[in-house]
This record gives sequence, C-alpha cells and structure tokens, in this order.
Amino acid sequence: MKDTQDFVVESLSQPIQIVYSDEDLVAVYKPAGVMVHRGPNTLDTEPVLLQALRDQMQQFLYPVHRLDRPTAGLVLMARSSEVAGALGEMFMAQRIEKHYQALVWGDMPEECRVDRPLLHPKCFDEGSSREHLLQQATTHFRCLKRFEIPWPACGSPTARFSLLEIRPESGRWHQIRRHLNQIGHPILGDHRHGDHRWNQMFYEKTGIYRMLLTAMRLDFRHPTSHEPISLLVGRGEAFDEAIDTLEKTSV
Repeated sequence: MKDTQDFVVESLSQPIQIVYSDEDLVAVYKPAGVMVHRGPNTLDTEPVLLQALRDQMQQFLYPVHRLDRPTAGLVLMARSSEVAGALGEMFMAQRIEKHYQALVWGDMPEECRVDRPLLHPKCFDEGSSREHLLQQATTHFRCLKRFEIPWPACGSPTARFSLLEIRPESGRWHQIRRHLNQIGHPILGDHRHGDHRWNQMFYEKTGIYRMLLTAMRLDFRHPTSHEPISLLVGRGEAFDEAIDTLEKTSV
C-alpha cells in the first residue's frame, strides 16, 4: 500500500482550496492524510494544514477545530483570537451543525441513531480509570444509497456497501469511526477502527487507499454578523472514484 508520508506530501502538492473567506474567518478543504496542526504524533518533516495555509495566505491564522488525519473536508480557521474563541464556544455548544458522508461495509438501515458513550483517549493510558473517562456521544446516520457488488466475500458471492450522510451531535475522539465500527459497519479505508479484510479487498479492487469519510457541510451563524452561513464541499476525488466504481459494478 501507499506509504503514509508520501500520501501526505502528495495531498499538499497543490494550493489549499479556500471555500469561504471574510475579515473574520476562513474555511478550507483539508485533504485526507493531512494533520490540521502539529502535535506529538506529527513528524518534524511532515507538512500540516495550519502552517501551509498561513504560508499560502501570508497571514497568522488560529485553528478552531480539527479533523482526524485520514478524514477530508471542511475546516474553519479564525483571523483573530477573539473570533477563534467565539467559534470554539459555538462548537462546544453544538451551535455549528456538521454533516459528513462515508462509505461503509454492509447494508445500513434508512435511518438510525447511535447513542453510545465512548472512552476518552486518556483511558488508553496505563493506570487511567475507565468509569471516569466515559463520554456521552450521539451520532445520526441516514443511508443515501446501497450497493451490491459481485465481489465474493466472507462466504457470500457478493459484497454490500452503503453511502451514508452523518450528523454527529457531539464531537468525541474518532466518534463517527468508532460508532460505525461498534454497530458492524466500519468505514472503508479506516485502518485504525475499521476491518483490515474489507480495507485490503477494497484496495485490491479499486486501488483506493484513503479513508472514505469527508466533512462536507457546516451550518452556523457568523460569530460577528450573526448571518446564517452554510458551507458545502465535495467528497473528494478518491471518494467520487469509489462511488463511480460501485455504481458501474453494482448488480
């Protein structure tokens, strides 16, 4: 499979797509495989979205929220610490509505709600108490389309996949990915919380490596003008290629 570091470098080989910009904030499309900002798990030589965007715009920007490294999609940045604080409070109060799309294994119902607490990442540290680190988490799923493909898998002559629209109420660590894995419908290309067999099979059939999860829409009121804003981006080239392959191959 493609080396992760090469994937990151390729992702930032083009200018970052600016989706929205005004005197207070900037919204951009984060490619899959890119960290939003530098952290303890970031390589010293690894490019990150925040620094690349600062260099591109020649302006200091403030991160407001983040997406997982393998997740593509909309990320908000603020032009001042005051606006960053306001947007951060809006995210915490769930006044910014987030919509994702994902391609998952199996047949999902038309609509479902998963209301399951998730362990805080600190719980995975040795000596941490599990009962004090459970966080309430709720995610809404809506099935947009189902696919049945003539790829033998798990003793069946066909494989089934579902394209989902997803709205998380909370913003826990890897919430969407973990909830989908818990209900038996892991995201294709999720190499941490997904199913290795399905990831490998899908890669061999399509050549697509990236995790097929994209943050596609943000709805909120502007933090200073209070005007309603709705931002929308596409799924991304690899994600669209995956859907196109399934549509052409579906039985």
